[in-house]
Amino acid sequence: MAALKKNKIKKTSSKKAKKAKPRLKSVKRRPKIKSKKKVASSRLIRSLSNPIIKPSHYPNWESQATFNPSAIYHGGKIHIVYRAIGAGDVSTLGYAISDDGLTVSRRFPMPIYDHCLKKNKDEYVLQISSSGGGWNGGCEDPRLTLIGGRVYMIYTAFDGWGSVRVALSSISLDDFISRRWNWKTPVLISPPGEINKNWVLFPEKIGGKYAILHSISPEIMIAYFDSLDELNGDTYIKSVNQDDPRWQLRSPGIRGAGPAPIKTKYGWLVLYHAMEKRDPNRYKLWAMILDAKDPTKVLYRSSEPILEPDLWYENEGFKSGIVYSCGAVVKNGELFVYYGGADMVTCVATANLDAFLKDIISGSASKLTPKI
Repeated sequence: MAALKKNKIKKTSSKKAKKAKPRLKSVKRRPKIKSKKKVASSRLIRSLSNPIIKPSHYPNWESQATFNPSAIYHGGKIHIVYRAIGAGDVSTLGYAISDDGLTVSRRFPMPIYDHCLKKNKDEYVLQISSSGGGWNGGCEDPRLTLIGGRVYMIYTAFDGWGSVRVALSSISLDDFISRRWNWKTPVLISPPGEINKNWVLFPEKIGGKYAILHSISPEIMIAYFDSLDELNGDTYIKSVNQDDPRWQLRSPGIRGAGPAPIKTKYGWLVLYHAMEKRDPNRYKLWAMILDAKDPTKVLYRSSEPILEPDLWYENEGFKSGIVYSCGAVVKNGELFVYYGGADMVTCVATANLDAFLKDIISGSASKLTPKI
């Protein structure tokens, strides 16, 4: 793990990054649309400040892409951890704070996490890895969960296309808030030789046990543990993968879970990624509500996507037609959904949580209203 020489946050300006690789064809920006219709409170509204985190020339560790963010809410602030790619195409994790949830107040000037596996008692090795965008290395797509006084992070580690692994690390909340990046040595929690991604940890125990959601199709699958220390690098969670016969039973277009589940009065709110048959190759965000006591039961599901890649910053980047969320929080009754656009930038959209949930329950999906 890279040592940090300065343990402070400073304001940084976001400048347009130089492209180390050719972009896909840009999508022409649409003109502003004026509407006299009142936007329903249940609809997700993109921040007018989007993208809220963009690549910058300096420092060079995030000069190419800053995307696929996760987030936790604590102390009146939203703490964002995002995937960053810079020199050498290596993926590390960056950190930012938002006071209002819609704009970034501060960004940490150095990476806060590199993916390192303990090789032996006195030696650590950087796991050069990547499973998206043709990159060369590091840790991808963090999912943060705050339980008690500890921040847990599940993320993707990759070491060749035959082995896309899921990793787990954690840090005390006090160290996280104080920006002392004393992360616990990560462990791989998915089996070797299998492709696994998009796993999330529930933010509280279910039936007295820690719960990890590791499949949403062909069925909801959850692994339970008395202690997460049971996942010690020798114990793995067996999930549905491409070599599993159940893989053929998956719903077409389903990719996997997004942010960690959110506890609501109706059950667990789970956002997930899927592509539609009529609109292939475009990642969209959907929502479902799981039973609070038995989250393998789907109670409600949105009938339409809640977020689609329609705006320029969701199409102009390293991969067109992508919205990919790893983080969502609730602040003062508002749902804040943080997502990556076009595998390049970080964005946010919001909704009134109660109205949003009622729309899903009533069978009328909460549909995103585009903003320029």
